[in-house]
Amino acid sequence: MTALGVQLKPTMPQLRPRSFFETLIRVLITLSVGTAVVLSSISVCDGHWLSSPGRQLFGVWGTCGQETCSPEMARVSRAMVVVRTGVSLAVVMAIFGLELLMISQLCEDGHSRKKWCLGSVLLLAAFFLSSTGTLTYIFLLKDLAEYSAFTLTFWCQFLGTFLFFLNGVSGLYINRLSA
Repeated sequence: MTALGVQLKPTMPQLRPRSFFETLIRVLITLSVGTAVVLSSISVCDGHWLSSPGRQLFGVWGTCGQETCSPEMARVSRAMVVVRTGVSLAVVMAIFGLELLMISQLCEDGHSRKKWCLGSVLLLAAFFLSSTGTLTYIFLLKDLAEYSAFTLTFWCQFLGTFLFFLNGVSGLYINRLSA
């Protein structure tokens, strides 16, 4: 082989093999993120997060009906744009984060650690947007909200938000440990 052929030969960085427990933890994080994306997607698509006794369901998408709407509910309806935007963007960011986590698991190359780290950062950004939207919703409807008034879809969103945070932090931590 000539010297030129040796110089042109691509060099692949030597990757250390992952242990069984590291692979298991990464797979569990990926599955948990998938569950969080499904829960949050169902919650955002349904959107009915609060039921009040004897009244309509107050949702993320339709707070004020076609019939007469009080000025206070019209204000709440306009402020729901922040909630809708936050939780919808959170789901999209979490989907991209999940995709990066899965690609980093499937394609073992020199950039898989960076993909895992970026996916975890996207999950933390999804947590921030999702928690901002959820807390804004609670703040806007605090007069109507009772502990028993929150529907199952609200609790799906709450659990999805918590899982975004938990998986983002644990993803960054496992990436740092395996360095």
